[in-house]
Amino acid sequence: MSALTFDKSELGNLEYSLQREMLATDRIGGYMSTTIVCCNTRRYHGLIVAPVDDSDRTYLLLSSLDETIVQHDQSFNLALHRFQGVYEPRGHKYITDFQYTPTPTITYRVGGVILRKEMLWIHKRTQLMIRYTLVDAHSETRLRLRPFLAFRDKHALTKANMKANGHSYPAVNGVKCRLYESFPWLYLQTSKPGTEFVPAPDWYYNFEYLQDIARGYEGHEDLLTTGYFETGLKKGESIIFSASLDEMGSTKTIEEMFEASIARRTHKIDFISCLEHSARQFVVRRPGDRTEVVAGYPWHGFSARQMFIALPGLTLAQDHKEDCIDALDTQVRGMREGMFSGSASAAEAADAPLWFFWTLQQLEKKMDGKSIWSRYGGVMKELLESYRRGIADRVVMNDNGLVWASSEELPLTWMDSVVDGHAVTPRNGYQVEVNALWYNAVCYALRLASENGDTEFVKAWEEIPSRTAASFNELFVLPQGYLADYVGAEGADDTIRPNMIVACGLPYKMIGIETQIDILRIVRQHLLTPKGLRSLTPRNPLYKGTCGGTPAERDFAAKNGSVWPWLLQFFVQASFDIDGDAFLPQAEEMLASFEEDIQVYGIGSINDLYDADPPYTHRGAISQAWSVGAVLNIYRMIREWKKER
Repeated sequence: MSALTFDKSELGNLEYSLQREMLATDRIGGYMSTTIVCCNTRRYHGLIVAPVDDSDRTYLLLSSLDETIVQHDQSFNLALHRFQGVYEPRGHKYITDFQYTPTPTITYRVGGVILRKEMLWIHKRTQLMIRYTLVDAHSETRLRLRPFLAFRDKHALTKANMKANGHSYPAVNGVKCRLYESFPWLYLQTSKPGTEFVPAPDWYYNFEYLQDIARGYEGHEDLLTTGYFETGLKKGESIIFSASLDEMGSTKTIEEMFEASIARRTHKIDFISCLEHSARQFVVRRPGDRTEVVAGYPWHGFSARQMFIALPGLTLAQDHKEDCIDALDTQVRGMREGMFSGSASAAEAADAPLWFFWTLQQLEKKMDGKSIWSRYGGVMKELLESYRRGIADRVVMNDNGLVWASSEELPLTWMDSVVDGHAVTPRNGYQVEVNALWYNAVCYALRLASENGDTEFVKAWEEIPSRTAASFNELFVLPQGYLADYVGAEGADDTIRPNMIVACGLPYKMIGIETQIDILRIVRQHLLTPKGLRSLTPRNPLYKGTCGGTPAERDFAAKNGSVWPWLLQFFVQASFDIDGDAFLPQAEEMLASFEEDIQVYGIGSINDLYDADPPYTHRGAISQAWSVGAVLNIYRMIREWKKER
């Protein structure tokens, strides 16, 4: 693959092109996302979706921009919308080419007119620029640009109302708009002096979002346009449209910023470079010196568990150590009474603080253990002591050395789907991955403490690992040769789920080689697919092979069958630990199985989950942090084992 490109036959087939979505981010919390033919099929699609204040909420300001070619008094609308089951206009029929790199670029042909459109999000600014170039024309040609505005929370939908301000106000070579006073101004400007803006406020009704409807949600919206830009273009001439929260001071500034920004874009020329680019889109710098990881685009926000799991693949695999440290430090600064806060707290996610230790283990490969202990040793000790002491009457280390996590209000593990107020996968008790992570965390902290002369900590904790391991092996190792998924008040749950693979893929393991081999065999037999691990064996009566239908049906299937790529990295690590470089061909085959994904669904990225049955249809968010992180982590493992050969 030299570049992600799509031709006229693919783009003209709406069953094909509407299933492929693009994403661009500004690295400070905003994004642009739509299909490759610029038809919005979700409420989350838009050209400017961004935070507008210090809160973590994200708002859709500019939904779309309709382009119309005017020649010989005839108008050719290049846009594509769906209204009440009908596509109108049908501008996709004019598209001849889509190219993803260095920035999403679409070429239109209308008779003898060829128009190129380059869409560019400006990094570290809430600003979208689109450059239109009239590549060819044989008659006088005019270009009309009509913006459609929403000004609403990205999760909501807007309807025509009397409160919206449909007026436009003068700005440098353009206008500024603000539908509601609680929002900042949105500046709509162009780079060509003298471009006319024609005020023509109007509501357009019932834009239809197919993906929302398919997912069981309301999928109709009204959008407001305040008018349109119009200008003449000569062959070879370009005009840049800019939409931003900050006013550009001159038309020259617009041109200079576009040229400087596009020159810095990396070329996504192959599978790995696409994933590395995708990885950088998740790391977000927010006000207040906060560095966070967006869990997934376009609808997910921040999840500490997913951040800790994703960080090594997203950052360290590309030698972006500082991004990893900044994200960890953001969580450390939010600690209260020896525990992380929010979604990083064990009171909300029993395993989240324990993944912090695993992330540090990966970080240690980029910096020495002494530096890790100096920077995070105190945090590690506080976290462990919180588990030992007990957290919010939900999570505690019992006398047997194992961590018990239980809550009637919310599920505390990553299998956290809730339907009708009840957990889809109730797992109260000792969970296999939580305790594998607990043992790993204590062992790691003890090693660093010992190496750095912290005898007080070593003395207080040194007997815990053996107690934990003995209890774990007694309670979790089943006669069938694999691990219980959890051990609750009624005993061990022998459901075959993928969580036991974590116990095999961590640096410190409580189980013997023979048990690890048995687990890998069971996982391979029941759970392994080319896209990751199933969340439940197909032999279980609760198994769902397809993750579709209503939100409740999808939530149920997601944790009772659906395939999760993030788990695959632990299967690969465990297999390397057992088989060494003999596993390399299989690992490379697993990595290669994702190559086709970057041309399907979320262009240039890996999605959240897949159907459990072939053909493993893409589901969930189009670009998910822990999926991308896991695949890049597998790529890192392969490179490291090849070096050791």
